[in-house]
Amino acid sequence: MTVEDSMSMAHISMGIDPPASKKAGFFAHPVPQDTPVHQARARMRDTTVFALFTTRSHDQYNTTIYGMDDRYRGVFGQRRVLFIHAEDIRAMGLKDGDWVDIRTVWTDGQERRADGFKLVAYDIPRGNLAAYYPETNPLVPLESVALNPGTPTSKSIPVVLVPHAMATAEQADETAATA
Repeated sequence: MTVEDSMSMAHISMGIDPPASKKAGFFAHPVPQDTPVHQARARMRDTTVFALFTTRSHDQYNTTIYGMDDRYRGVFGQRRVLFIHAEDIRAMGLKDGDWVDIRTVWTDGQERRADGFKLVAYDIPRGNLAAYYPETNPLVPLESVALNPGTPTSKSIPVVLVPHAMATAEQADETAATA
């Protein structure tokens, strides 16, 4: 059996007619411009609204966490980290290693937040953030689901960052102590 024959059989078994050219067919789709992230950015023009996506660490299977290390991303001994582009850190007047709180931007009036995340400069597109779940699950609105499967939209959550309240209080205490 040739590769072409096995491809045709695979297409037939899936109920798909094999393409006449025997080559893969690719289709361009427009990028949506009216997502919750776009809507939040339009409402909050004076505030930086990021698109947060959640991810697993190396030592994690679904929501079961087997360890505190993520050798894929160079994180060891902690999970409350927020991956962010270095230029976004600087634009916010913060530095790598500072602590922030994350707040969801949504229209239902419900406050959703996850506090105490360490900024980690990472090669990620500007305007985007990544963090581990389940630590960031509270940020996902229950009604924010994908159109067809109905799964939570944990890969595109509109959020804003604020300096972590405890870190800010500790910095104020240190400043007062040295004055």
